[in-house]
Amino acid sequence: MKTRRNSFYYYQMLIPGFIFLIIFHIVPMFGIVIAFEKFIPAKGIFASKWIGFDNFTYMFQLPDSRQVFMNTVIIATMKIIAGLIVPVIFALALNEVRLTWFKKSIQTIVYLPHFLSWVIMSGIVINIFAYDGIVNAFLGFLGIQPTMFMASNFWFRPILVLTDVWKEFGFSTIIYLAAMTGINPTLYEAAIMDGASRRRQLFHVTLPGLSTTIFLMTILSLGNVLNAGFDQVFNLYNPLVYSTGDILDTYVFRTGLVDMQYGLATAVGLLKSVISFILIVISYKLAEKFANYRIF
Repeated sequence: MKTRRNSFYYYQMLIPGFIFLIIFHIVPMFGIVIAFEKFIPAKGIFASKWIGFDNFTYMFQLPDSRQVFMNTVIIATMKIIAGLIVPVIFALALNEVRLTWFKKSIQTIVYLPHFLSWVIMSGIVINIFAYDGIVNAFLGFLGIQPTMFMASNFWFRPILVLTDVWKEFGFSTIIYLAAMTGINPTLYEAAIMDGASRRRQLFHVTLPGLSTTIFLMTILSLGNVLNAGFDQVFNLYNPLVYSTGDILDTYVFRTGLVDMQYGLATAVGLLKSVISFILIVISYKLAEKFANYRIF
């Protein structure tokens, strides 16, 4: 009886979360009906003309659709790869530092950008890569002509990936450092007894101990293949880099709220959500099969 009473208190704590979920995530899903209508705001959802899959057909006929889809996949994939490699390397390097105060200081410094919004980060990034910014000043010092990085289709994607890694790799590093604490110390002691150097301990003890975590993070990131980061791209891009920087989320925003093609924008967003849901289910199944990871 006492256990049931305690469980009841825990269930009560879920109520605010459920209310938030229902109001801001479940109820708005009714709006996906717009994807199948020729939506006119003055008539509303119920009086607008039902046109079936015409918005989806029109979406696939647009020349921008394929480009936007490819931009999204390329940018998201580059971010996923860089976001996996950099934190692992940094965590391995940081784990070798023996000065505790220095190690904690570095960990705190690299973690700080995670708390800054992309509105602030974009202002910093634009100033750094501006025509008269720090990067071009350094290139000018080396005798290299300045470049308009933020207006260059060649440089825009690398800048997106670089700045995304800068902002988030500190947070991801914590995950790998925490995983390292779970490695059995006797493995290191046995390696030392066998005469293994620090480098061999790294490759034969630490990395194998991290392999499950790395594999799990890789599989779970598959669900984000179509999430290239609206906040970042929206605050950094401009019409000059639409051909390489325009992604599904920014395309939906521009089509829906700027061009007022509400039906088309909803159709694009709905298709993205369906594909993302399928990818998340697949990644969860793979994580369960290969890394023994389960939520439910």
